[in-house]
Amino acid sequence: MNLPVIDSGWADEVWQDYAAPIVVTGERGDTEVLLASYGMVPKRKLPPGAKHYATMNARAETVGQLKSYKTAWARQYRCLVPMQAFYEPCYESGRAERYRIAMANETPFAVAGIWRPWAEEDGGYSFSFSQITVNADQHPLMRRMHKPGDEKRSLVIVARADYDGWLNAATPEEARSLLRLPPDGALSARAAEPARNASLF
Repeated sequence: MNLPVIDSGWADEVWQDYAAPIVVTGERGDTEVLLASYGMVPKRKLPPGAKHYATMNARAETVGQLKSYKTAWARQYRCLVPMQAFYEPCYESGRAERYRIAMANETPFAVAGIWRPWAEEDGGYSFSFSQITVNADQHPLMRRMHKPGDEKRSLVIVARADYDGWLNAATPEEARSLLRLPPDGALSARAAEPARNASLF
């Protein structure tokens, strides 16, 4: 399976509550592109007075348990999040430096995500999504990111051969078996310009 052609219409870098394209399985079983808000619980959907909290990344270990994600996980609302690169902080110099993480051959890729619909007052729906992360303490590249002493985490880059399997796995357990780190040498990292806003996507 190849990703559908996705036209422009969103920011070059996407932060929480920004819109980005995701790929899902449609009602007829074909792939469909949705424009969705980054972060499972958009700020505009919080009850009045509720504190805004980060739901950009869901941990693979708890995605089926935490309130923000468990319904989407149980209903198998899985998605692919296409991208060219993502950004992480590296502290090897003694201070946080922004690093661009991409495929070693600079080809586009997709990461594992979950999504959900939100009913709107006009009778339609909007959508939101989170990316899924796994432990990366032993990964040659991703263990270099984040603060010393912190647990190392990484987005799950879905192998092209697993796109259909991730979207259409028969059970959550089957889908979970695809949440793997990329092999050594598949990714490259280089120092990047500072972010223009407070996100690492």
